[in-house]
Amino acid sequence: MAETATKGAISIRNVTKIYDPEGVNVMAVDNCSLEIAAGEVCMIVGPSGCGKTTLLNAIAGFHSVTKGEIYLDGDLLCGAGKPIAEQGADRVVVFQSGALFPWKTLIDNVAYGPIVQGVMNKSDARDKAADLLAEAGLVDVGNKFPGEVSSGMARRAEIVRALINDPKVLLLDEPYRAMDSLTKSIMHEALLEVYDRTKVTIFFITHDLEEAIFLGDRVVVMTTRPAKTKKIVDVNIPRPRDYKTLSSEEFRLLVGEAKDAVHEEAIKAFEAGERELA
Repeated sequence: MAETATKGAISIRNVTKIYDPEGVNVMAVDNCSLEIAAGEVCMIVGPSGCGKTTLLNAIAGFHSVTKGEIYLDGDLLCGAGKPIAEQGADRVVVFQSGALFPWKTLIDNVAYGPIVQGVMNKSDARDKAADLLAEAGLVDVGNKFPGEVSSGMARRAEIVRALINDPKVLLLDEPYRAMDSLTKSIMHEALLEVYDRTKVTIFFITHDLEEAIFLGDRVVVMTTRPAKTKKIVDVNIPRPRDYKTLSSEEFRLLVGEAKDAVHEEAIKAFEAGERELA
């Protein structure tokens, strides 16, 4: 397990994003700034449609920014003269909907990226995929297809696939939103095991405040659209964490603090008639 993180610091500086500036002119993000340390688990919460995913997409290189800059380890991802970041294996996204190829086994899904990118030959990629699946508790299902395993196992395999190229940043957009509470709790433990082992920087969007406090080092509460930072809740609960954390008074107080900030913005969003924005 890595003792300290040496990569993956994200700097979001005065970022503004306007969709369709020649038409509807929707401002999704307004002069937003945020510093995320290397190896931090940064949880992003806020009302639906507030612009959380817009920030994630800008970091990933899916969307451009209108103003401001985003840096990764001091290198410019996007900004003046470079409105959209280049997509790369140093930033990997796990979305709400599953992205495994249904016609490939779990081991072949995990090995796929390094093979097509020419980073590894097929044999080496499959060997590494097998090792990572074993570390994730999936050693017995590597040769099964996604449709033959539980949704929790499939989501865990997606995390493994995201990590096979040793990315600097893992970007998660509500990956456990549709799961039942038991499956979600198992996935939380699995993600924490991955984090404790790799110390990869995690930028995680969620609507679940207990999830945010349980997983995160900090919880960033965003305003209703246009998004900017409203409040940052520092989660000073020691790691490694387990589900005893959920019954602690400190945990409940932190959830309450975040809930108060989110509730204020949710009311504003409801009154403004906000709808989900990509």
